[in-house]
Amino acid sequence: MAEIGASWQLTAKQAKHPVVDVQEPNLFRDMFPYSEVPKTIFDGEVVDVKPAPEIWITDTTFRDGQQARTPFTVEQISTLYDLMHRLSGPNGIIRQSEFFIYSAQDREALEEVRNKGYAYPQPTAWIRANAQDLELVKQVGIQETGMLTSISDYHIFLKFRKTRRQVLDSFMGVVRAAAEIGLKTIRCHYEDVTRADFWGAVVPFTEELVNFTTQAGLRLKIRLCDTMGYGLPYPGVALPRSIQKMVFYLQREFGIPSENLEWHGHNDFHKVHINSVTAWLSGISAVNGALLSLGERTGNSPVEALAVEYASLTGSTNGMDLSAITDIANYMREIGYAVPGNYPFCGERFNVTMAGIHADGVMKNEEIYNIFDTDKILKRPLGVHITNRSGIAGVGFWVNEQLHKRGLPPLDKRDPRIEQMFEWVEAQYEAGRETAISPEEMMAQFKIHFPELA
Repeated sequence: MAEIGASWQLTAKQAKHPVVDVQEPNLFRDMFPYSEVPKTIFDGEVVDVKPAPEIWITDTTFRDGQQARTPFTVEQISTLYDLMHRLSGPNGIIRQSEFFIYSAQDREALEEVRNKGYAYPQPTAWIRANAQDLELVKQVGIQETGMLTSISDYHIFLKFRKTRRQVLDSFMGVVRAAAEIGLKTIRCHYEDVTRADFWGAVVPFTEELVNFTTQAGLRLKIRLCDTMGYGLPYPGVALPRSIQKMVFYLQREFGIPSENLEWHGHNDFHKVHINSVTAWLSGISAVNGALLSLGERTGNSPVEALAVEYASLTGSTNGMDLSAITDIANYMREIGYAVPGNYPFCGERFNVTMAGIHADGVMKNEEIYNIFDTDKILKRPLGVHITNRSGIAGVGFWVNEQLHKRGLPPLDKRDPRIEQMFEWVEAQYEAGRETAISPEEMMAQFKIHFPELA
């Protein structure tokens, strides 16, 4: 390995796609004027795309997710990892989870989850592209690490203050060193790829990586990082924002298998989930996400949404325990994370109706206003919150929920006891109340009107 690392060099003459070493950065001002909203540009070219033959999820809760909140404790990471393992199931739908390894606490958390002996998610590391960070990987004895390889001119020129050739040479030096220390897999994270010069920087760097790692016997994975959420799912959109074209050309030029490609998105423009699904449908096997969409700024792809999407796309949960989603959300609340009430699958109101006309519908058949059997799949039965818009149907639904818990048959909403409870609710709002009726208040009324069930 050392001999390969020391001697290997792909010359410009050998390269099919040499680096276009421009003097001035290409900032794509036609797309990214900065003083205006980014422009969606179509170039009229639509490429043939093919879904990845197998798809899965990878996790960055304990890396990117921790960049958006107070760091988790080792105990919290351990508990969430157990829940993620349960969600993943025995077939590894959540294939990997990446960790920082910089602090003593980072390394303790990594060792904690490694000692659990789970096949999935497999722990991996994340480092910057330098020798010091690579030495940490060697010290912890992990066989795969992600490495930050920023690829846009925004980073190369404006942050690093270097040329493309200088920066890519630096990256290649760390990749060669990874081979020399016996690493099994290197995962290059193409930071800001959706603002990068695809043919002048992304493709040439990929060519050098593919040639070297093939010769060195080092498995190469490429993570396409939509760092600022600029990626677009539409057919015919121009590079570098086109997810479909990015995948198509990387596979056409280098034959990179789907299992060696990964997508990492952010939600700056409300597209993180659709972009992730587009990545799967364009030929990428792995989509990287975080629990409850944690992540820098607007967050990453929500792991729980990806899990449900996986079941929808494949027609099977494939061993996943989707009820773990509810337990993850509950645990996050326990440790102080405020889950938005309307957050899909996890929020307190996600399957709760407040409208009387909706409550009337679910009393007849809950499928009318429930996305699927949330009680069976997520351990979240359909519910109602009582407000001045709930009507007598809403009160009736709430009462029948209590009866159902006690194994009793439902009542018609015109039952006198339900009518009396509804009159009490109406009186609250006639007196000027503006807040919803709490479950405790409703239970107090229930005990008054159904004393035999109290």
